[in-house]
Amino acid sequence: MLKQRLLTALVLIPLVVWGIVSLPSPYLALFLGLVIAQGGWEWGGFMQLKSLGLRAAYLLLLVACLGMAGYAWLSPEGRWLALPVVSLFWWLLATVWVLTYPRNTKCWVRPPMQAMIGILVLVPAWLAVVILHGSGGSGPYWLLYMLSLIWVADSGAYFGGRRWGKRKLAEAVSPGKTWEGAVSALALSAIYAVAAAKVLGVAGNQWPLFVVLSLITVAFSIIGDLTESMFKRHAGLKDSGNLLPGHGGILDRIDSVTAAAPVFVVGLWLTGLHTLGGFQG
Repeated sequence: MLKQRLLTALVLIPLVVWGIVSLPSPYLALFLGLVIAQGGWEWGGFMQLKSLGLRAAYLLLLVACLGMAGYAWLSPEGRWLALPVVSLFWWLLATVWVLTYPRNTKCWVRPPMQAMIGILVLVPAWLAVVILHGSGGSGPYWLLYMLSLIWVADSGAYFGGRRWGKRKLAEAVSPGKTWEGAVSALALSAIYAVAAAKVLGVAGNQWPLFVVLSLITVAFSIIGDLTESMFKRHAGLKDSGNLLPGHGGILDRIDSVTAAAPVFVVGLWLTGLHTLGGFQG
C-alpha cells in the first residue's frame, strides 16, 4: 500500500506543479472543475445514492453551482469572495459535528442535507483555488505554497503520530489520528511557513501574521480531513473511491484542501498579505 501511495504521488505531484505553474487560470479552472465533478460523483456514495440517475442528477446540480461560482469569479471585484466567506461558517459547524460525532448524525443524515453539504465542501474550495491562482503573476506560487503547506502538515502528522501518538484526536471519526500528530503537523508547518515567507516576498514585519494564518489553515485542513472521514464512516466506506491507486478516491486526496483553501484565501483578504482580485487571465 505504501509503495502504491508513493508511486502515485510521484506521478501526481509533478503534474499538479506543472499545471499550476504552466496553465492559464481559465484552463486550470476547467481542469479543476473536472476534478471537483469527480469528487461530486464520489460524494453521491456518501449519500448512499444507489441509482446512477440520482448520482448523475446530483453531479449536474454540482456542475451548475460551479458555473455560478465561475460567473462570480468573472464578475466585478469583491463578489467572488462571498462564497469562500460563507463556507467558513460551514467549516465551523463541521468542527462541532466532528467533535460530537456520532450524536449529531440526525442533523445531516438525510440526503438533501448531505447534498447541500457536498456543495458547500466542493464549490467554495474550487473557487478559492481559482481565485488564488488568478491573483496576479505570483498567484500560482501562492497556490503552490498553500498546497505544499498541507503536504508538509500531512507528513508531520503522519510521522509525529507514529512516533509519539497516544491521545486520540477524534476517535469516533478517525481512530488513527492523534493530538500528538496534530501538534507535529503544526510545528513542522510553522517552520515551513517561516522558510517560505521570504520566498513569497512577505515583508519582515508581517512574518508573524503569515505564520499564524498558515497555522490556522493547517488546523482547518485537519478538520477537512476529519469531516470526510466522518461521512465515510457513516456511509460504511473505507475510501471515497478507487481512482488513485494507494490513495483511494479524489475526495480522499482533496479533503484537506476543501477546508484549507477557503480559509487561506479569506485570511489573505483580511490580512492584506497578498492582493486578491477577480479574473486576471
